[in-house]
Amino acid sequence: MQRNIDELCIEIERRIKLFQEGMDENAHAYEIAELLEEVREQSKPRFIELLKSFPEDLKADVLAELSKSAQEDALEAIDAKELAEIIEEMDTDDAADIVQQIEEIDEVKAGEVLDEIDEEESKVIRELISYDEDEAGAYMQTELFKAYIDETIGESIKRLKEIKKVSGLDNAYHVFIVDNKDRFLGMMPMEDLVLHGPNEIYRNIIDREGALTVSIRPQDPIDKVIELAGNYNMNVIPVVDEWGILLGRITADDIYDLMEKQATDQIYGMAGVQEESEESENIIKAGKTRAFWLGINLVTAIAASVVIGFFDSTIQSIVALAVLMPIVASMGGNAGTQSLTVTVRQLALGDIDPTEAKRVITKEVLLSLGNGLIYAVVMGLIAYTWFDMPMLGVVIGLSMVINLIAAGFFGAMIPLVLKGLGIDPAVGSSVLLTTVTDVVGFFSFLGLATLILL
Repeated sequence: MQRNIDELCIEIERRIKLFQEGMDENAHAYEIAELLEEVREQSKPRFIELLKSFPEDLKADVLAELSKSAQEDALEAIDAKELAEIIEEMDTDDAADIVQQIEEIDEVKAGEVLDEIDEEESKVIRELISYDEDEAGAYMQTELFKAYIDETIGESIKRLKEIKKVSGLDNAYHVFIVDNKDRFLGMMPMEDLVLHGPNEIYRNIIDREGALTVSIRPQDPIDKVIELAGNYNMNVIPVVDEWGILLGRITADDIYDLMEKQATDQIYGMAGVQEESEESENIIKAGKTRAFWLGINLVTAIAASVVIGFFDSTIQSIVALAVLMPIVASMGGNAGTQSLTVTVRQLALGDIDPTEAKRVITKEVLLSLGNGLIYAVVMGLIAYTWFDMPMLGVVIGLSMVINLIAAGFFGAMIPLVLKGLGIDPAVGSSVLLTTVTDVVGFFSFLGLATLILL
């Protein structure tokens, strides 16, 4: 049951009080953001009024947790000076995201916000927003805890305490070890430091026990971020430049967001829609994206119908063909979708690449051939029993084998080719595959029927 605004405001005030008293510190931002979203559904002016009344540090945390559409409402309503104060309370990666959103709404206002921010922080944010959204640097956070190779654990911990007092560094679960030129040498979990004394030098620890040296460049694609996180079980990834100098880190929350975004893009892409347009409240924008792919699908459906038209006399002679045609196309389509889904997912996870096309295609064709032979026999017997025509069973059996082989081949081939061309294989693959399985299915079934039955 939906709560009224007064009830929501009372609950929000209660949670703010808990926050100010230092209680419920980990969950407050998300939970308050959820409550604010409910307020927004009933009254946008009240939503803005409540958000503006929050303490600055809480306001920053809550703004970062709001949905994109709610953030846009807030960014439009809050003036540049107040936005600058909010952004200064944020981690640099969240701050860069907010500034980019302001840019999308009003470029002039974004410039005003950056001018109001501390010069050093403004420089960092400008650098972060210069990266494309599919580059690792766009998700980088510059705040981190680094220790120098020749200093002791005690010295570095003392410095960390000072940093946290000044900047409020969050999520300092790893120490990034660098040389005197800030070149990255490795990282260690903070919990490991407990095992060593305060007088122990980092160089001795690394020489004796080693450290994880995996890193990423800011220009690397976000797919590599996801790949590294999965392969090395990392919940934070250091970012270095071409000379190995430590620039920042990509934290667990962004890694999880990237994984979720990748999975969402694949699901939407397979259906021919886009996340951005679907999450927009603009129905026309969402409709245009869907309409494009529906138009492509219409063209491909017409192509399949043209193939059927070539054999209209055959269908008129044997009405049973019209009954059985959808079965051939459906089996091919489903088998192709299986191959397509597996291949697209493996490409996204980095388990395969276009150079392994032969192995992937061979595997999918063999799987489809095996299933094709099994269900060809099953469907052949059904067709024979149903229509009392032995050769009709042979025709549909042969056609099913042909179509399932084509489905396996093109289900693997299409995403590999698109990936090789630099096109997202999740987008448009299903439309192309449906065309192939429909055309091959109808042509093989009706063609064999013309040759064998007439």
